[in-house]
Amino acid sequence: MGIVVAIAVLSPFPFYYYLWNWPQSWVDLCGKERDPSKIMAYVSHFLKLIQFMALFSVSSFHWPPFYFWPLFAFGQFLNFRVYQLLGEAGTYYGVRFGKTIPWVTEFPFGVISDPQYVGSILSLVACLSWVPYQYIVLWILGYVFMIRVESKEDQSTRAKPLN
Repeated sequence: MGIVVAIAVLSPFPFYYYLWNWPQSWVDLCGKERDPSKIMAYVSHFLKLIQFMALFSVSSFHWPPFYFWPLFAFGQFLNFRVYQLLGEAGTYYGVRFGKTIPWVTEFPFGVISDPQYVGSILSLVACLSWVPYQYIVLWILGYVFMIRVESKEDQSTRAKPLN
């Protein structure tokens, strides 16, 4: 069971890595009639569902200590705020797929580096009271890996601008 859960927890990260490094192949695969960011969002949500189902299969359900709630709430606020400011295309690699995405400087951008990943990490840490720590650590390592990958943006690997 442990290896299956670990694979499920890590499942989105090879997908994100592929899209970040070879965005044109994803744009080509999606075709002209489908929005690559929207399709990425669908696949990402499916992979997130797999992650959650895997975690639930190894979790012990009890009410977490109070001090975890503010951590979870702030983490989710950061995720919500990033999505609110960037929209679907900005959140799901639109700039890598050749879309023009306006630069955002409103909070949390400019204050917190990688606020979406930080929010996700905070939310995961808040789950430590009922999810085995090794899966939380594995998931966090996936986010840290993607922070590193995305910090080394190579302009030449971007997809051609969409028409």
